[in-house]
Amino acid sequence: MYQDFIDFARKTFGTEEFIPLHAPIFFGNEKKYLNECIDSTFVSSVGKFVDKFESDVAKFTGAKHAIATTNGTAALHIGLLMAGVTKEDEVITQPLTFIATCNAISYIGAHSIFIDVDKETLGLSAEKLEHFLINNTQIINGDCINKLTKRKIKAVVPMHTFGFATKIDDIVSVCNKFNITVVEDAAESLGSYYKGKHTGRYGLVGAFSFNGNKTITTGGGGMLITDDDLIAKKAKHITTTAKIPHKWEYEHDMIAYNYRLPNINAALGCAQMENLPRILDNKNKLAKKYIEFFKEKPINYLQGPKDTKPNYWLNAILLEDLEERNLFLEETNKKGVMTRPIWKLMNTLNMFKNAQTGNLENSQWFEQRVVNIPSSVIL
Repeated sequence: MYQDFIDFARKTFGTEEFIPLHAPIFFGNEKKYLNECIDSTFVSSVGKFVDKFESDVAKFTGAKHAIATTNGTAALHIGLLMAGVTKEDEVITQPLTFIATCNAISYIGAHSIFIDVDKETLGLSAEKLEHFLINNTQIINGDCINKLTKRKIKAVVPMHTFGFATKIDDIVSVCNKFNITVVEDAAESLGSYYKGKHTGRYGLVGAFSFNGNKTITTGGGGMLITDDDLIAKKAKHITTTAKIPHKWEYEHDMIAYNYRLPNINAALGCAQMENLPRILDNKNKLAKKYIEFFKEKPINYLQGPKDTKPNYWLNAILLEDLEERNLFLEETNKKGVMTRPIWKLMNTLNMFKNAQTGNLENSQWFEQRVVNIPSSVIL
């Protein structure tokens, strides 16, 4: 079975050499725009490509505003600040996520609470979220208070795992009942839709990543999107060291961050955005190849849930158990086909081992079985 997959991967990607998990691809105006940027000398945090990249992402997602940042973690950090999260507050998220989600919460001095994922989406379970809030919180003076810790629960951060959208409308509905703000970790889901609406547009803000292994890349980079005019203005201000515009004076009106995306990175992003529809179509075709290959195999290929249009950023399969997962990982990597397990659950890491959790049976089940398989764009 493993050799069949290895042979299929080599045929699909057309190489007998090492097959990476997700390599960046540059086949458009990347070099042209980089040269323009260098010739202009505006390679840092000011330049036309930053503005254009923000405009392009806003237009593509349907958001009213987009604010470029140095990376996806920075975008999420700012998004949490925009949601009013402060030191000693609590933020609910899922344990099955990349570490950046929890790092952004910790940067503020807030505390993570881990609620289980949905078996269908691999994202935060709205049902389990509501169960936790009903049984563990109370509303006092408009704030959602954790009965155990007496702290405010200010935000919920669902993550659209591998580009599969969560049941985000249900999550928002639950949070509205408890006066909690939704901040979407959409880092992996550029080009993913839920009920016809792009991910990142259901909560107050959504945060994307453009790391080298994402659907499109700026080398590093992130983006915050929102439809709220005031939030957008404040986010732009706080990501550019809160500098008050002036021809020569250095006046800053608050503690802020140097999170502005450099123009040279944005130049890459502009070129990548021009080819995003083609990239997404290509990834959808690869997913169909995997669906066809695995349909008669004793391995479950993860597909988009109902009401979603995934970007298939990272293709994923479910193995029978932990032993089978480890054997698959060992055999494929030994033969030069890069595969990776899903992340370790956040609550098992030393930094978060004392965090409050709900029942995490689904997350634990996925942790023992999910493997990502090669997902690069094939031209």
